[in-house]
This record gives sequence, structure tokens and C-alpha cells, in this order.
Amino acid sequence: MLIPLRHENMQGRRWPVLTIGLIVINLFVFLGTRTKLEQEGKETGEVRVHILMLAAMHPELKVPDSVQQFVTTTQSKHPGIWKALQNPNRDIEDAWDAKMRLQEESFELQQEMDSLAQEYEQSAATSIREHYAFVPAHPMAISYLTSNFLHGGWLHLIGNMWFLWLAGSILEDTWGRIIYPVFYLLAGVFATQVHAWSDPSSFIPALGASGAVAGLMGAFLVRFPTTKIEMGWLLLYRLYRFKAAAYWLLPLWLLQEVFYGSLFGQSSGVAHWAHVGGFLFGVVAGIGIRKSGLEQIAEQAIQEQISWVSHPLLAQANEQLEKNDLDSAEANLKKLLQEKPDSIEAHRMLQQIHWRKRDYVGHREALEKLIGLHVKAKDADETLQTYAEYTNAGGEKLPAGGWLEVCRMLEDQQRLDVAVEEYEKLATAYPAEKQGLLAQMAAGRLCLKRLNRPQDALRLYQAAAASPVPHFDWDANIQRGVEDAQKALGGAFAPAQTS
Repeated sequence: MLIPLRHENMQGRRWPVLTIGLIVINLFVFLGTRTKLEQEGKETGEVRVHILMLAAMHPELKVPDSVQQFVTTTQSKHPGIWKALQNPNRDIEDAWDAKMRLQEESFELQQEMDSLAQEYEQSAATSIREHYAFVPAHPMAISYLTSNFLHGGWLHLIGNMWFLWLAGSILEDTWGRIIYPVFYLLAGVFATQVHAWSDPSSFIPALGASGAVAGLMGAFLVRFPTTKIEMGWLLLYRLYRFKAAAYWLLPLWLLQEVFYGSLFGQSSGVAHWAHVGGFLFGVVAGIGIRKSGLEQIAEQAIQEQISWVSHPLLAQANEQLEKNDLDSAEANLKKLLQEKPDSIEAHRMLQQIHWRKRDYVGHREALEKLIGLHVKAKDADETLQTYAEYTNAGGEKLPAGGWLEVCRMLEDQQRLDVAVEEYEKLATAYPAEKQGLLAQMAAGRLCLKRLNRPQDALRLYQAAAASPVPHFDWDANIQRGVEDAQKALGGAFAPAQTS
């Protein structure tokens, strides 16, 4: 199972209040409609199944036009199911089915059909799905909008909201708070219409924000094609991480949706063609917004609004970076860092400039500085993310203090194997420093207490005992670690000599 975790452009210039607002609205709508939708699904589903059973067994019965349309659509779209329902020797589904099998009076059968048809029409008149989800066979104008704010379950909601956050927050920062919400709503409407075109006679209600979110993904592709997206591959309860550029990862997702839409249609329970329609709308609209100059107008307005909180040199460097004037942007950032050496925004932007200029040494140095600043701010997520960028860029040796904090953050996040590996690297890189000794002791503790690796624990504690770093204060802990590791191994090793 592949899960997008984050991407390189997660940090915006302003709080993404509209994206947060959309997420909150979707959450509150879900909480307000969840019980009703579940009840509707159960009751309406039972009535519809009974109508189909009775109509298949007794085609002579009369039904209202709305019910007949439902029966006829089912018969034409699902001939296998219809044929099975017509079989007099099929298995009995429930008590109602058993009762109808025994009923032979035409009048009684017609009464039952009339009762079912009345329930069907009454439920449709008060149904959230019928009025606010999108039903291609009888679309309502308002449902083009409202269907994008309804969800069928927690996983459906969380998945859509996570993708909305990843793609929407950076697009809101780029397009501003007028273009962005208009685009989002139009993407949802267009995706819904494509879904209607793909299956115009369907009575299955479509709901969810995935069409609009697919539009954001399409716009993200054309606006940030080279941005690397960090993915998590969940395999056997373990998460493996890797990065992929948007320009090939997102088209692969689109091809997958086209494939599933062509192969399964609606039978999979997912509106694949709505995803395709939303994505293509996002691509075309994203190109149009940029080519038309609307994005540049929005950027100017954003810069004017944030200039009172953003340092002028930072704003100027950002504008130069957008124009690919890397040297001028770098010069302004260095001026800013003379005034504010701990500016995370300046170092992050400088790191991007070094990467574009293929100055890999400067790139690593900027990442190293960022790690130190994130450690100072006690921001574990940003620290570990930036450290991953640092190692991927060829970085091998952080300052000892910052590196030790990285190791501890890995341990706090229960990434124990990785933490031990980093502790050992730190100890190897700084054998004569206090941090190197503390790293050996920490790695030994994890191997012994958490990872069931007593052999490695003994090796690490013995190395700590032999460390040239004065360790009188920790000698008792080291000796106890050696003894505990020996006990875990069956006492086969002699005690280590400490200095």
C-alpha cells in the first residue's frame, strides 16, 4: 500500500486558512450526516432489493414510473443479477423473500409492490443521498456542489482530506485566496459532470471530495512538476520511505484511474472517471491560470499583503527565485542572514538555490544549518525530514550535538533500528567526544532493552567502557550494561575492563 507522506514545498508564506477551512467543513458535514447516511443506506438498500426480487419474480405487477426506471436500469446494466433473481430455484435471501415465495394471490402481491414503491418514493423524498449526493440518472443542480462535501466513511474522508492538505496548501499559497477556492469548486463540478457522462443512467449516488482533490493534483503536476513527493510503502506492518518527482508519480496515478475506470466502471464502488475528469481539469486550468497572468497578479497581491510581516529581502529573494535569477536571490539571502542568522525561511530558500545551481557542497551546508535550527526549535518532523534530505544529498557528518538530537528524535518516533544505526555512525565519527560516548551507551541500551540484540549491546557497552572520553559519571551504567548483556547471552563472556 502506497501512501503520500509529504513533499518538498510544504512550507508556505501564510497559513493555508482556506484549505484548513475546507477540511473543517468536510469534517463537520461528515459528522452531521454520518448517522443519517448509514441509516439511509441500510433502509433504502433493503427496499430496493425487495423491489427487484418482486419485479423479477412477477413482471406483471404495476409500479410507478420512478420505480420502473430503477428496475429497467438494473435489468439492462446488470443482466446477470437480474437473471439470478428470476431463477425460481435460487437461495432464499431473507424472511421476506421466503414469505413472497409462498404468496400466490395477485392482489396481495400487488399490494406488497405498492407498499414497497411507496417506501421507495418516501425515502427518496427525504434522502440526503437523493438530494445532495450526485445521482446521474436524475441530477439536481445543487448536488454538483454538495456532493463534494459528503463522505461515506472515515477512511473515505481521511484519505480525501489528506490529499487536499498536501496539494491544496501549496496551491493556496501560490494562487491566493480568490483563485484557489474558485478553482477547487469548479474542479469538483467538472469532475462530477464527467462522472455523469460516463454512466448517465446510474442510480448509484456519488459523493466525496475526490474529484475536486484530483483537480488539485492535476494543477500540482503542471505547477510543481519537479517537486519530490515522499511516499510510504506499507509492507508487512513496516513503512518504507522513498521519494519520487511529481512529473512521473502523478501521471502514473492518472493512468491507474483510467485503467480501473475502463476495466471496472462503477462496479468497483469508486468514481474513477470523476478522478480522471478532475485531474484533467486541473492540468488545463493550472496551465491557463499561469499563462493568463492571473497567477502573477495573485502573487503581487500576496506579496503586498505579507510585506509587513515578511522581511523585504526575503520577499525580494522569493520574487527573484520565481524568475530564476538565482545569483541575485542568493545575494539578498546572504544579506538577510547577516542580520538574522537563524532565519529558517532564508536557509530553506538558500538550500533550494544551491541545488538549482548544482552547488552540492553549499546545498549540504544549508541543510546542515537547517537541521540545527529545527533541533533548536524542537521540531522533530522537520528535523528528521531535513536530515533525510541531508543524507540523500551525500551528507555524512553532522555536528555532534545536533546529530545526537536527531538520534534521540528517531528513538522518540520508535524508529529504533534506524536510531541505533545513527547512534553508531555518530560514535564512529566522534570517538573522542562526549556525544560519541553517549551515542554508544544509547545504542547499547536500545539493542539490549528494546531490540533483543544482546550481542550488539555487549559490543557497544564494551566500546563505551574502552572509550578515551572520561566517563567516571557513567561507569556504573556502562558496567551494568555489560553485565546485563552477558546475562542475556548466557554468561559466556568475561567482564570488560573499564578505564
